Amino acid sequence: MLSRLTRPQFLAVCGLPVVALLATALFAPLPFSVAQPGLTADVLGENQGAEVITISGAPTHETSGQLRMTTIEATGPDASIHLGDVLGSWFDTDRAVMPRDAVYPSGDDVGEIEQYNQEQMKESQDSATAAALRYLRMDQDDVDVELRLEDVGGPSAGLLFSLGIVDKLGAGDLTGGKVVAGTGTITDDGKVGAVGGVPLKTQAARRDGATVFLVPKAECSDAQAELPKGLRLIPVTTLKGAVDSLKALESGKGDVPAC
Repeated sequence: MLSRLTRPQFLAVCGLPVVALLATALFAPLPFSVAQPGLTADVLGENQGAEVITISGAPTHETSGQLRMTTIEATGPDASIHLGDVLGSWFDTDRAVMPRDAVYPSGDDVGEIEQYNQEQMKESQDSATAAALRYLRMDQDDVDVELRLEDVGGPSAGLLFSLGIVDKLGAGDLTGGKVVAGTGTITDDGKVGAVGGVPLKTQAARRDGATVFLVPKAECSDAQAELPKGLRLIPVTTLKGAVDSLKALESGKGDVPAC
């Protein structure tokens, strides 16, 4: 005959599976990356001792402000992220939890990821050059543009590269002496695309002195969610729109779009 369990015994027996499940959830690695604000770099200046944008075959002029591309820093593809990391990041505005495959779409191999990011950067630089020279109505065969930016991969600096080329080659001064930051991919014909991680990039921009941030229009709501004080958002969809907005902001004439 089976003996009846006492209440404490019953709770202990039933609680063991629950404790085991909680322990598994707490210590099991999860498919996420934890990201934080990364470095920014002025594409009008130098990076690690070398000019970011070097142009030959056409006259250039001095620029007065800064155009800062922005990045995020994420845990590596082989990092173990646990429930405690995820919960902690949700309550920290300086960190964000992102699906690992959104940060590393090319897989988990570190070497393959680095190669993929460099390929994306090269394609972005080529498109940025093509878009800028097309906007300026200059022949790519006559103007040679070289872009250098160490330790950064991916396509998200495309818009800022294009603006830097336009600022160096075009008439006038796009920044008006301001520190302008931003993010966005660019196509050969000047269309600006979304990139992800915008709230963290706005924090990096403000940390490094930016007062204006160019954001792909599709990501306005993300940028507004945790916008640092003193940073003005300008939504953009094309290179031409970004140039027009900066000119209007600098001159005080014309409308400057807002999120």
